[in-house]
Amino acid sequence: MRTREFLSKLEHDRIVHAIREAESKTSGEIRVFIQRGKLNGNPLLAAQRKFHRLRMHNTRHRNAVLIFVAPRAHRFAVVGDKAIHEKCGDEFWQRVVDEMRAHFQNEKFSHALVETIQEIGKVLASHFPKTATNRNELPDEIAGE
Repeated sequence: MRTREFLSKLEHDRIVHAIREAESKTSGEIRVFIQRGKLNGNPLLAAQRKFHRLRMHNTRHRNAVLIFVAPRAHRFAVVGDKAIHEKCGDEFWQRVVDEMRAHFQNEKFSHALVETIQEIGKVLASHFPKTATNRNELPDEIAGE
């Protein structure tokens, strides 16, 4: 699917609202990145590179999560920083990816992203609850290039 077509099917406001709602309960950060154009190689490696380019590893508690989608390649990945990965492990990420895949296959793109954001938000809130000193360290809008 062409990236422009994919983006036109997304409910941007709903996704940003889900990010803000999830982040209101945690010190964690969630970002959605849509890869424009072709994806060369493994989506997980591309997501990890993008995670670092977006400086998501610089959050105070090392608990940021990136949802990376490459529509033209029909691929995606979810990457969590060191602290959140240590808390939830590979099984959690695999379950999240499997659930996203099912929704993507049915072209329920916004639903897939919102549900994933909500699930990640719950895990972040349980391990990294919001405190009085929390601030929003990363933009909530959907990113892309």
